[in-house]
Amino acid sequence: MDRTTLRLYAPASAGPAVARAVAAAAEPGARVGPPEPVAPVDWTRAWQEGLTAIVISPRLVVRPSFVEHTASRSQQTVIIDPGRAFGTGHHASTRLALELLDRVLAGNRSGRGRLLDVGTGSGVLAIAALRLGIASAVAFDLDLVAVRAAHGNAERNGVRDRMELFAGGLEALAETGFELVTANLLRTELVPLVPGIARRIRAGGHVIVSGILASERDAVASHLSQAGLQCADLRTATDPGGDAWIGLLAQR
Repeated sequence: MDRTTLRLYAPASAGPAVARAVAAAAEPGARVGPPEPVAPVDWTRAWQEGLTAIVISPRLVVRPSFVEHTASRSQQTVIIDPGRAFGTGHHASTRLALELLDRVLAGNRSGRGRLLDVGTGSGVLAIAALRLGIASAVAFDLDLVAVRAAHGNAERNGVRDRMELFAGGLEALAETGFELVTANLLRTELVPLVPGIARRIRAGGHVIVSGILASERDAVASHLSQAGLQCADLRTATDPGGDAWIGLLAQR
């Protein structure tokens, strides 16, 4: 017979009482073990373990503030510390978006152009674009915590004066004519926004979408095509859990 193990965590002083309450509520035959102490963890250091600098290309590296990395003379460094806002460069979907961003901006030496970052999270994509030469950016997120994190990261990376931030949705933005749009979102979040994203890109402009599983490729490409956005590049990456992700570059 299959068995399910349930682990509960409680303050040490409440352990015995919690064990008694669970035993009283459990079905006949269930085994409730005695409370066991949990070794203390220094979380101020534990969350830093395993994090490294992510070299996206010869032009771009993303790293936490506590990781040293000697960048080349041609390499821009974006500093993003892990937090409650998504986007450090370590997840496959973020890295794919950064690779495509680097590709699109490789020829931008004039310091012109305007970026829209949809669902900015930590702000890493907008900040990277600004460091790679885009002139200015608008970034937004539904989560106020993310907007605050992006604000702090923009200041940390010296681009706050070129980055407009707001908490809200795409419908709150009237501006159009963006040269580049980035959206690192799950498919269910992205698809409803595709028509609105397409309306905000100038003719000849690009959109980078990621956060999409490889199995969702055809469905997402179809929605982009219906909105007048034609796929120009596709990149794939597999995360440590074995999930395959894709990043798509499309042009209007």
